[in-house]
Amino acid sequence: MARRNDNILEQLIHLPWWVSVITSATVYIAMTVVIPGLVSQSPLLSAVAQALPKLAPWFALLFLLPAPISWFISRKKRLRLDAQRDVDTIKALSWRAFEQLVAEAFRRQGYTVEENATAGADGGIDIRLVRDGELHIVQCKQWRAQKVGVSIVREMYGILIAENANQVSVITSGTFTQEAKAFAANKPIDLIDGPALLQLIESVQHHHYPSFESAEPASPFRTPAEFADSISQDTCPQCGASLVTRVAKKGSNAGGQFIGCSAFPKCRFTRQV
Repeated sequence: MARRNDNILEQLIHLPWWVSVITSATVYIAMTVVIPGLVSQSPLLSAVAQALPKLAPWFALLFLLPAPISWFISRKKRLRLDAQRDVDTIKALSWRAFEQLVAEAFRRQGYTVEENATAGADGGIDIRLVRDGELHIVQCKQWRAQKVGVSIVREMYGILIAENANQVSVITSGTFTQEAKAFAANKPIDLIDGPALLQLIESVQHHHYPSFESAEPASPFRTPAEFADSISQDTCPQCGASLVTRVAKKGSNAGGQFIGCSAFPKCRFTRQV
């Protein structure tokens, strides 16, 4: 999400590149056809009607300039997500890169994502997610050592009520205190720690464009019961291949068992044993 005091060109940089292309084409048509046609009958504005078509290519080019910048930024976000291998690589990110990583992961799940690009106070909301008419708000905490406490979770619950949102997620590369987990229980609050975030990232890596014909991806906003019901004990819910028991070779869960898809690395679905 662009800053409220950004000009339109700065806002276009934070939007998909094709928005700049559409804006550029719209400005060109407006200056060459629409506005001259509206003011051509006015003697006072006839000079304006004659000048606008000459200026139109320059204004169209101006609004087209953010497109390559936006494309480069989007590509950088995609590459960063695909480069993650374990919780340690996630913890090594800056706080801003961490937020962009989380946003890209949800974008690949089919959410409409609105990022908060403002540095500093943001009202507690780093990312807004919309899908199927429901609003989900996200707070990211890139804390490498300190645990996320109950005060932050309680604050986000208050923001959820104030924003009339359907769900709130607090996402960290670290862990949560027991008090935070207890407060979130039986509330529309999802606490995603480092290992859970890694699992989410691995499930969407190398899938840049959601398939609208495939089954709905496993969402961290589902309740544990809903998530469990969607998973067959024998087949992968994402690609239909068989599930196998694997042993983690690296990361914080090294040596532990987990359930993975037999089609790995083509499919990266995993779940805990």
